[in-house]
Amino acid sequence: MHRYSKTLERHQMIPLFKVIIDSDVAEDIRQVMQSGYIGQGPKVLEFEQALKPRLGENVLTTNSGTSALHLALRLAGVGYDDEVISTPMTCTATNMPILERGGKIVWADIDPWTGNISVEDVRKKITSKTKALMCVHWGGWPCDLEGLSEIGQEYGIPVIQDAAHAFGAVYGGLLISEWSSFTCFSFQAIKHLTCIDGGALVCGDREQYDRGKLLRWYGIDRDSDRKDFRCEEDIAEYGYKFHMNDVNATVGLKQLQHIDKILACHRVNAQYYTKELSGLKKVKLLKYNEIASTGSYWLYTVRVDDVFHFMGWMKEQGITVSQVHVRNDKHMAFGGMKEQLVGVDDFCQHQVSIPVGSWLSEKDIEHIAESIKIYDWS
Repeated sequence: MHRYSKTLERHQMIPLFKVIIDSDVAEDIRQVMQSGYIGQGPKVLEFEQALKPRLGENVLTTNSGTSALHLALRLAGVGYDDEVISTPMTCTATNMPILERGGKIVWADIDPWTGNISVEDVRKKITSKTKALMCVHWGGWPCDLEGLSEIGQEYGIPVIQDAAHAFGAVYGGLLISEWSSFTCFSFQAIKHLTCIDGGALVCGDREQYDRGKLLRWYGIDRDSDRKDFRCEEDIAEYGYKFHMNDVNATVGLKQLQHIDKILACHRVNAQYYTKELSGLKKVKLLKYNEIASTGSYWLYTVRVDDVFHFMGWMKEQGITVSQVHVRNDKHMAFGGMKEQLVGVDDFCQHQVSIPVGSWLSEKDIEHIAESIKIYDWS
């Protein structure tokens, strides 16, 4: 197997996540820092151009994936008391922007064998107040985008993808961004592609892209031919400070040089696990439709009989594992009342993720798989 980093020493815990940044980027950053232009400038534009073949034509970089979600909800027209159907099985960053917009979250169930939102349950929960549908690709495996797209088109409701886990994922032979009105990516520290922090919003049409470009910088048209470049023209609509800067974009450009290798490592490692761990009794693999999709495997999640016993065993073997996220509906910020969601209940009771990233050596991968087999046999 091809690896992106050196073998970890066995006395170290094998990490679930690891920040990997090309050391050569330091010189690129030095040049930007001394250029006199460190805000949104030529490097941001260069980065956006480089992202287009991978994410879609109408791509806007932002200072975080969360900002991209905020912007998508604003562009989708979500406001006070509007309903947004979303999954509770995600990072809280997915759903907190809905609260910021004054919206009401309607929790949909998930498929307990993928962690992804249930299209059938989404359809049941649509009302006249539904303003948007939010989906998350758990671990980087695409949701049923065809089914969600059909619902969105039928009811005239925009679909917003939180693709923080899913850089490089493909659905139906297309970029995932081609299936919805808005697709949001994260370039936070431990994602496949890191800018240290950052994100991107891909808009389904040019009109939304043009509006989003204004809103990410206070509503100011930075491309206009102004007589005084430091004095803005009339601002028609309030906006935010959501733009990326040239320093983060420089990191992103350097990391893009390695992204194919990074994604390939995640996928090769996942394939090894799938081959080695199939047919176990206490540890079950998730069930993916590999004909329709290609996942990016930011996480490799398995289902186990006893999560905390399994986590303790893996820690003893020097392997870091985690459930990564808990269901959002249990947090007081979202009301603190767990919905009756059978799929979410089932998934939460059994799911745990094991290391799958490009920093793992062949020895690491073999040790992880062997440790799981021993657990299963015990």
